Amino acid sequence: MEVAMYDYDVIFIGAGPGGYVGAIRTAQLGLKTACVEARETLGGTCLNVGCIPSKALLHGSEKFAEAANGTLARYGVKLGKVELDLAALQADKADAVKGLTGGIEFLFKKNKVDWLKGYGSFKDAHTVTVAGKDYTAKNVVIATGSSVTPLPGVEVDNDKGVIVDSTGALALSKVPEHLVVIGGGVIGLEMGSVWKRLGAKVTVVEFLDQLLPGMDGDVRKEAAKIFKKQGMELKLGTKVTSATVKGKKATLTVEPAKGGAAETIEADCVLVAIGRRPHTQGLGLDKIGLELNARGQIETDHDFRTKVDGVWAIGDCIPGPMLAHKAEDEGIAVAENIAGLTGIVNHAVIPGVVYTLPEFAGVGLTEEQAREQGEIKVGKFPMMANSRAKTNHEPDGFVKVIADAKTDKVLGVWAIATVAGTMIAEAAVAMEFGATSEDIAYTCHAHPTHSEAVKEAAMAVTGKPIHI
Repeated sequence: MEVAMYDYDVIFIGAGPGGYVGAIRTAQLGLKTACVEARETLGGTCLNVGCIPSKALLHGSEKFAEAANGTLARYGVKLGKVELDLAALQADKADAVKGLTGGIEFLFKKNKVDWLKGYGSFKDAHTVTVAGKDYTAKNVVIATGSSVTPLPGVEVDNDKGVIVDSTGALALSKVPEHLVVIGGGVIGLEMGSVWKRLGAKVTVVEFLDQLLPGMDGDVRKEAAKIFKKQGMELKLGTKVTSATVKGKKATLTVEPAKGGAAETIEADCVLVAIGRRPHTQGLGLDKIGLELNARGQIETDHDFRTKVDGVWAIGDCIPGPMLAHKAEDEGIAVAENIAGLTGIVNHAVIPGVVYTLPEFAGVGLTEEQAREQGEIKVGKFPMMANSRAKTNHEPDGFVKVIADAKTDKVLGVWAIATVAGTMIAEAAVAMEFGATSEDIAYTCHAHPTHSEAVKEAAMAVTGKPIHI
C-alpha cells in the first residue's frame, strides 16, 4: 500500500499560524500528520514574540494610560497616585502567551498531530531531517514564516537591551527614557505606542515621507496627525546611517533621505522595525532544487504547490502580506488541496490592522490603487459624527468606502477608529460576497455602534449620509 511507503501523509515545517492550523486541518481530514518546530512552545513568532504578546502590552498600557492621565475622572472614577508595575504587566503578557501556546499543544494531541521537536531540513523532497532523525512524507509543507530584517550599520543585541528588534522591545525590564523607533510601520508604531503610554519619550524615524507604507493615503496622512497629537516625535523622510553604543546609551546618525545635513540622536533604547523577511535559512532547499525569488520568497502556484512535486509552501515565506491570518487561511487551503478537496484563499480580500489607539484597518484597494484601475466613487464618514464614538470621547478617525463608479462594487474599505480592527471584518465579508456600496448602506446596523460609520460611509458613496 502507498501509505506504508511514508512515515506520514503530510509534514509541516514550522508551527506558526500557517503550520499549526494546516497540520490540525490535515489531521481532521484523516491524513497522518506531523509538524516540525524547534521552539519550546508552539505558535511561531505570532503567539510567542509577535501578535499576542504585543496585544497584551498594548491593552495593558492602554489601561495604565487611562488611569495615569486622568481621563477616568470624567467618568467619575477618582484615583490617587498611579504607579506602574512593569513586572506585573510583563507577567500578564507571559500568562497570555502560555495559555495560547499550551492550547495549541492540546489541539495537537486532540487531533493526533505529532510534534517533531527540532529544526527541520530537507534530505530530499520526501524526507525531512529533524534532530538527527529522518522522517518521510508524501507531502511536505514549508511554513517557516519570517524573521526581522536587519538594518546595515545598526547591530541588534536584545540581551543588552539598547538596540533591540521587536522581540527585545516586548521584553524590556524598564521603561526607556528615550526610545527611538526606526521604521514607521505597524510594528514600530505599536511598540512605540506601548512605551509612550508607559512614560517614554518616543521618536519615530521613517525613511518614507509618510507612516504606514501600503495603507490608503488618507489613512497615512491622518496617522501622522494622530501620533503627533499623542506626543510622538516624527522624523519622516529620514534615514539612519549609523548607530554606536556606549554603555547603556545609543547614538544614531540620521540624515534626510533626499540628501542634506546629518544630525545625531541619543537614546537609551533603539527599536529596529524596518520589516521582516522570509525565513528559509537552513532548510536545505538546494538539496531539492528549489530556488528563491529576488525577494527571498518561495514561489507557489494558486494551490500553494512549489515547482518540486510533493513540496508546498504557505505563509510569510511566500509572496503576499506577512500576516498571521493570511497564513492561517493558506494553512487550511493547502490542507484541503492535499486532501483532494478545493482550498482557496482570496488574496484580494485580506484585511490589515494596526492595533494602536485608535486602530487603523483596511481591506482591498487603496484609493490610489483603485484610481489607477478606473473610475471610482468614494464615501467617507468621520467618527466624530458617530454617536457611540462621540459618547465614548473617541472622535479620531473615519471610515472610507471605495466603490467602482459603474458597478458600485466595493473595491476597498479603510477605517480609523478605536475598534477599527473589528469593524473591518464586516467590509471583508461584504467584499467576499461581491457587495455593492448600496448593499452595505441598506443593511441594518445596530445603534449605537461604531460600525454604523461603515453604513454611513457606504451611504456617502452615493452622496446621502444622514449624520453629516
